[in-house]
Amino acid sequence: MENLLFPIDPTPWQAAAACAGLSPSVVFARRAKEAAPALRACAGCPVRRQCESAVAPAESYFDGVCAGRLWRNGRPADAARVAKAVALAPAFARSGRRG
Repeated sequence: MENLLFPIDPTPWQAAAACAGLSPSVVFARRAKEAAPALRACAGCPVRRQCESAVAPAESYFDGVCAGRLWRNGRPADAARVAKAVALAPAFARSGRRG
């Protein structure tokens, strides 16, 4: 499968990221339900610290999933609401595939 998220020659930490094979539409989703596959991938990702350091979500006004959290305009989304939405996400959101 083609790596959809990172450039042709990713850094070593990018290549090791659990989200490397996910669609950018999932990783950069603003809603927890759509971001559920990326949030689940982050849970066991070995490079969460490198990701947060490189992305610097608070400084870059990041939207999407970074280091196990959903960010909107550089602020972490409400963790309780995100957890509830991920738990209730339909099966297609859990697999990262639609249809």
